[in-house]
Amino acid sequence: MSYWALNAIFLGIVAGMGCLALIRSRRGGGMPIVAVIGALGILLLATAIFDNVMIGVGLVDYDPSRISGVYVGLAPIEDFAYPLAAAVLLPSLWILLGGRRDDRR
Repeated sequence: MSYWALNAIFLGIVAGMGCLALIRSRRGGGMPIVAVIGALGILLLATAIFDNVMIGVGLVDYDPSRISGVYVGLAPIEDFAYPLAAAVLLPSLWILLGGRRDDRR
């Protein structure tokens, strides 16, 4: 199985949860889209830096037959699916599981 196939399965589940959270959040004040985009930017930058360091020092290696061949530095583009999933999944779970409510409103 290629990394893209694995990412497609995982990101499909995350996208479904994100859609459910958007629907639910419209009733309760909306999803903090700006915060999600900001967190995504930070996660992508951290992934680019630390993945390149880990690959550069030999901690991680990839089977060339299972990656697309597109890189950001030394890191295959497939690695950036995980921060994308985290930036969508965590706020979605927060919304879907109820999160903390501000009683001062």
